[in-house]
Amino acid sequence: MKYILFIASFNAFFFLVLLLQKKPRLLHDRIFIFWLFYLGGITAIYAFSMESFASTPVLSGGIIALFLLHGPFLYLYVSTLAFNHNKLKIKNSWHFAPFVAFILYLLIASGFPAYSAAIRVDHVAEGGGGQPILFLFFLALTALSGPVYFVLAQRQLRKTKVFNHNFSSSDIELDWLGKLIPAFGIIWTALIIIAVIHHIFYLFTIDFCINGLMLSLSAFIILIGYFGLKQIGVFISYTDEKPKEAIIETENSIPSLKDDDLDKCFCKIDDYFKTERPYLEPDLTLPKLAKSLNVPHHHLSQVINEVYGQNFFDFINKYRVEEVKNKIVDPQFDNYSLLGIAFESGFNSKSAFNRVFKKFTGKTPSEFRNSQQ
Repeated sequence: MKYILFIASFNAFFFLVLLLQKKPRLLHDRIFIFWLFYLGGITAIYAFSMESFASTPVLSGGIIALFLLHGPFLYLYVSTLAFNHNKLKIKNSWHFAPFVAFILYLLIASGFPAYSAAIRVDHVAEGGGGQPILFLFFLALTALSGPVYFVLAQRQLRKTKVFNHNFSSSDIELDWLGKLIPAFGIIWTALIIIAVIHHIFYLFTIDFCINGLMLSLSAFIILIGYFGLKQIGVFISYTDEKPKEAIIETENSIPSLKDDDLDKCFCKIDDYFKTERPYLEPDLTLPKLAKSLNVPHHHLSQVINEVYGQNFFDFINKYRVEEVKNKIVDPQFDNYSLLGIAFESGFNSKSAFNRVFKKFTGKTPSEFRNSQQ
């Protein structure tokens, strides 16, 4: 158990060092840095204090208080990563208020030995009685924090369709977070329920509950690193430009195109793509394309969504994939590597190219090229 915690802590700090090399570091990178420091710290602290955890009231309370930070870090990271936010609002600091309040409570309580002696996470006292009401309140708050923030983070991920409706390039795929968050949320919630059952009905042991939570955190650290390293955009930037904010469409504020106008706009887009091939521009966005077409961006979005049945990201990258396929069989590009062809076709990173190409063709670029030979 202890070795697993040390491995997880080492991984967290190793990924932290990798992230510190990334330039430029955007807001979600900075949040990730603090999050990794927290994850590495809490696993290391618990690994060193496992034997004295339950018998040291203030220490055990402090470690439990640290659980209040995991949810806010997860939520803020997902929010800023999904929507390219470049500034945190003051109201976001309230996510950390319960942790600060819990720590202040423990520090004040430690000055009153008779009172702090009753702050225990086990049931050494007869019948488990005598625990302060305020301490029980913070325990309940900690139990609710994890499940609530997992739900909030999952809701933020579902809103990422806004990003895909405005940008044609992304180095970071968020599907892995969409799978990791529910799985980890279910496990974490189950362990919290077990901890509550322990505290009320005296079933199981506190070591079983806390060890389970710490092991799940360790697994989370390892999985984050695994998926992060697979997607080089998590740790390394390809561009010095800061991503622009996504433009959020509001359905009721913009008049929609009627059938005839929809067809005319479709023909205009189709002709423009055949002659100008705007998808070759790596940083193409919906507003930029709309400006080139002299079409309101909400009308362009409507045509792409209703006529083509796609979001902007898939719409543009499908053209790029076709461009790559044509270049692969073109003798003029025989001396080009697959990555070189990808860059010539509008892609701006290897990870995005491989991911998108397989999505539309069912094959990796190498498999497709070999099949053509």
